[in-house]
Amino acid sequence: MKKPPAPTHPAATRITAAAIFAAAFGLFLGLTVVKFGNPVILDQIIDTPASTSDFLHNAWPLHWANWLLAVLAVIGAVLAVAKKPRWPGSRWLWVLPLVWFAWQVLSSAQSPYHKLTSVTLWQFAGCLACYFLGALVMAGGRSSRFLMAGLLAAFAFCLIRAVDQRLFEFPSERQFLVESQRLGWTNMPPDMFQQLQHENIIIHTNDVDIANPVIIAKYDKARVHGTLVYPNALAGIVLLLLPVAIVLVWQGTRHLRRATWLAAMGLTVFLGLAGLFWSGSKSGWLIALAIGAFWLCRLNWARRLKWLVVLTLVAGGLIVFGLRFQTYFAKGATSVGARFDYWHAAGRVVAEHPVFGTGPGTFQRPYALLKRPESEMARLVHNDYLEQFSDSGVLGGLAYAAWIGLLLWTIGRRVWTLGDWFQFAILAGLLGWFIQGFIEFSLFVPALAWTAFTLSGCLLGASANRVDKPIPAV
Repeated sequence: MKKPPAPTHPAATRITAAAIFAAAFGLFLGLTVVKFGNPVILDQIIDTPASTSDFLHNAWPLHWANWLLAVLAVIGAVLAVAKKPRWPGSRWLWVLPLVWFAWQVLSSAQSPYHKLTSVTLWQFAGCLACYFLGALVMAGGRSSRFLMAGLLAAFAFCLIRAVDQRLFEFPSERQFLVESQRLGWTNMPPDMFQQLQHENIIIHTNDVDIANPVIIAKYDKARVHGTLVYPNALAGIVLLLLPVAIVLVWQGTRHLRRATWLAAMGLTVFLGLAGLFWSGSKSGWLIALAIGAFWLCRLNWARRLKWLVVLTLVAGGLIVFGLRFQTYFAKGATSVGARFDYWHAAGRVVAEHPVFGTGPGTFQRPYALLKRPESEMARLVHNDYLEQFSDSGVLGGLAYAAWIGLLLWTIGRRVWTLGDWFQFAILAGLLGWFIQGFIEFSLFVPALAWTAFTLSGCLLGASANRVDKPIPAV
């Protein structure tokens, strides 16, 4: 007689309401990666889709994301009340974000730029909602992995779109514009011609219609952006999600045939690194090197071997960096100089408005008055931390910086000792993304900020669960 199979404990197979909610929320975050990859302060210039083609291929108005998140937040709040979880950390990790947001509200009340402050407050409220939902509802191994399904599917789509832009879309569009200009635009339907004029892709100069030289120069650089607003935003999503994508693919395919495992791992690494490389993000490449070295330091290898691999990685990465961007540095590293101009102006705004700043999301207003005539106009500071000081004063900036610093310190200490590679991968991605915040404006992009704060909350809650069996270091 065959021995009956051992009974399975119901808790091991039951899919909880929190896990179902996490899966749904992951699909929502995946949608933000595909459709809501623009800064919220640009919401007024994003057209509502007028056709099925627009709906499928164009970005959606950013306020749509707010309403979708609001519905999910209500459902999540009900689950949190039913679950009755304990706060998974220091009380300061919920006090500081609430203080920060409350000060944003006070700052917006003092600002004359109500449209900018209102859309920014919605964005920041979304960050808080994602953070608390992650910590109180979706924390835990199964829920976090359910969350990743839809999110990483959208991440893969974003990377595939970026590769397609580099290899096919951008060369084809450039060739079409050059050929159309040579033919005097006679090969183009009138409605398409008018649309390209409206988008400033075709300009009228010296009594002749020509392809905008700025657009042609962008095609020549071929910096990809996937489904996001611009190339550095693509670098941000790669820094945030590539580490956990690599770990999940590795864990999911390591028991399959070696060829299958190698193909899956190779494709994942190629898409991520190709997206980062072709984004042309200088800071993204350097941050990725630092995170790679951080990752290697966690391996349980002999110290000499570990340092040898770290030095090899850093040296090789810097060589590739130098070769890739030698032309950029030969021209004087103009974007670096521009950022210093933004930061200097933000410092002046803080000095002039130390209590409430100029209002959330309003840097473009004082910068238009403070910038040098030769400087390029900017809507945001390109530094999430300094932007908080400029927009909402010293207290707002300190509350945000203290929250993020304490959050990273708390989850970093926990995850380093636990040795769970899934959690460590999330930590590595968060470190890369928050470091990039010193030179970018990712806090204002729903696809990036809401994903990062959801993962932050999930990791805070999951890392507090010391009952989970740690996975030994490799």
